[in-house]
Amino acid sequence: MKLFKSLLVAPATLGLLAPMSATANEVTINDFNPAEELTVTKSSVDGLEARLNNFEAGGFSDTTSASMSATFVIEATDGNSSTEATMFSYQYGMDLSTSFTGEDSLALTIETGNAAGPNYLGLNDAATFGADVLKVDGISYTFPLGDKTTITVGEGVDASGNFSTPCTYSALLDYVSDCGTSSSAGAAGDVGAAMGYDFGNGFTFGAGISAGGGATTDGILTKAGADVYALQAAYATDSYGVSLSYADDDTDTFWGINATYTFEDSAFPTISLGYETQDVAAGGEKDQIFVGLTFPEVGAGSFSVGMNTVALTADADPDYYYYEASYSYPLNDGMTITPGAFIKEGATDETGVVLSTSFSF
Repeated sequence: MKLFKSLLVAPATLGLLAPMSATANEVTINDFNPAEELTVTKSSVDGLEARLNNFEAGGFSDTTSASMSATFVIEATDGNSSTEATMFSYQYGMDLSTSFTGEDSLALTIETGNAAGPNYLGLNDAATFGADVLKVDGISYTFPLGDKTTITVGEGVDASGNFSTPCTYSALLDYVSDCGTSSSAGAAGDVGAAMGYDFGNGFTFGAGISAGGGATTDGILTKAGADVYALQAAYATDSYGVSLSYADDDTDTFWGINATYTFEDSAFPTISLGYETQDVAAGGEKDQIFVGLTFPEVGAGSFSVGMNTVALTADADPDYYYYEASYSYPLNDGMTITPGAFIKEGATDETGVVLSTSFSF
């Protein structure tokens, strides 16, 4: 009986082994060739790397650039009981720019900082940036219109955004940074559009309009919004320049004159001048004046000294001035140290010392 069962199982077993034998016969030595397997694997890796490279190239356009800066400031003041303090302030900013045609530019500025209290350097607006939070400070689009005209539109665009004001002075205090024409050649803005036209041979023309209520329900060019209109004509060469600026802020009008002159001999300072008048709607006039000298080669850096009226002042009011002096020198390509001192005149004079360290990368 056992023999009979064995005879029945044998054919079935042979039938199962037959396909396995046929399959084994199809396998050759090449199927186990290490060189061929390595070649196939390398080809797969190269293909994956190429796809990753294509993804990375498309992830950040080669026409997009980013520049960043940070400033640390130790500032001490004396002479006013409400502002006597030694403070540490910082500002960090990031500028992103991308081009779509090679001639245009979409620009975005992001800033943060901790400036508060008496911040003479104007690092940032304490009300906006005092919370150590990154915020958009402006976004704009600049494009050419023909061969000689440039247009800029967007948020944070000043009415004077495309002016060519001739002033080569590098200020320490924020109050001196506008070269004496803060309301005309430095006409500010919110949501705006600015135009610049280059006649060639050094002559330029600029115009702009900025709507103070453009980002609110006050609206653009309305009675509720504080709009600013500005114009400028300028002429500049390699050694000197001059400009005439005009601005209207819906209430008062401003005229500003700026000039600069650079001597061929670097032993002499570059001279920057500014004068501005204000026609007050309620009656009367005010004015301010600025003088700045920059010695471009003093040791490893440059030395600057400047003076600016504290504010636009009527003839009947006393004239008070800011005085400042600073020395700026680069430690390397991306780091600059600037120590300085200032005096602010007033009912009580204030004095201060500043140490500023700037990083750019």
